[in-house]
Amino acid sequence: MSETVATDVNAAQSIVIDRAGLDEVVHELELHSNVLMTWDYERSRTALVKLYEKAKTSQWNGAVDLPWSTDVDLDRLGPELRTATSRFQTLREVKGSPVAKWGEKEWDQFALEMQRWTMSQFLHGEQGALVCTGLITATVPWIDAKYYAATQVVDEARHVEVFARYIDDKLGGAYPISPQLGGLLDDIVRDGRWDITYLGMQIMVEGLALAAFGFMHMLTNEPLLKQLLRYVMSDEARHVAFGVLSLKEVYEGMSADEIRTRQEFAFEAARLLRNRFFAQDVWEKLGADPKAVITFMQENGDPAGEVFQQMLFSKIVPNCKKLGLLDAGDGWLRTKFTELGIIQFEDWVDTAEEYGSLDAVAADRDGTAVATATGTAG
Repeated sequence: MSETVATDVNAAQSIVIDRAGLDEVVHELELHSNVLMTWDYERSRTALVKLYEKAKTSQWNGAVDLPWSTDVDLDRLGPELRTATSRFQTLREVKGSPVAKWGEKEWDQFALEMQRWTMSQFLHGEQGALVCTGLITATVPWIDAKYYAATQVVDEARHVEVFARYIDDKLGGAYPISPQLGGLLDDIVRDGRWDITYLGMQIMVEGLALAAFGFMHMLTNEPLLKQLLRYVMSDEARHVAFGVLSLKEVYEGMSADEIRTRQEFAFEAARLLRNRFFAQDVWEKLGADPKAVITFMQENGDPAGEVFQQMLFSKIVPNCKKLGLLDAGDGWLRTKFTELGIIQFEDWVDTAEEYGSLDAVAADRDGTAVATATGTAG
């Protein structure tokens, strides 16, 4: 992939990445994908047919279906935002912290910047999904997958629209893409194998986003953001299920060497996704050395942060298990996920089984309750 991995995946030097070259407004990538057209129009994949029908009936309009007139008072939301950053509590309490001189004013600013940064990464990830799903419509060989991917392109455009509007109108503008997320999106788009596009975006990036949206939805009481996240999660659950339903068939027919390549890609994607949530850009903006911050947290323990980081993978791990990637070959991916501290989620429900229960759009239309996507034990 795009970065040489340090021996210790938890060391600060393997987490913090120089963002040079990532700040241009238009980011150009060279594609190496073959376009596949099929003249076989038989609807032979029942699960994908069902998913496509669900997508058609669960569309929503971001311009009119969200309460954009809501006044978002960031000062009033201060306590809520500080709760969302409690995973960095070690930095406030342990002597010798790199930000020991920070007072309440600095921590309040940090909470606000973290909200802007987090929402910005959601925005950039959604554009990555928009591009990747467009590629999937061109590169996947099955008509059922092309049909569904076309609906996801519409979904992702809507997600980019609503996140961009929320950040600009309510938070005062976006952060640039994080170097970890930017590097991963580059790797996914550049790879010419269509199943890698599926694996990188539908399973890894979208899977982590689904869990992260669920956490933010659980923590926030801001009505516009809460509704926005409910509707985005409704779409995201279908997107992840699309990856699971499609790749399971493909990976059952691959050789051991081909599967090992996919395992390595999944692990490196997981590592970069985990590292992005250390939020190096925010520390840098506020004048703190991100390597010093991360090293301090690693050396002094950060229980709340560790739980947060781990729970973000509550969708990814069971989906990788469903695909057969976890224990294929010598169980390499199981070992690596154990090193990341996320293997405990392997038996949680996979998204192909739960996406229907997360359809907030349908629930609102018929007046029924709907679950959130924070993760459910199997």
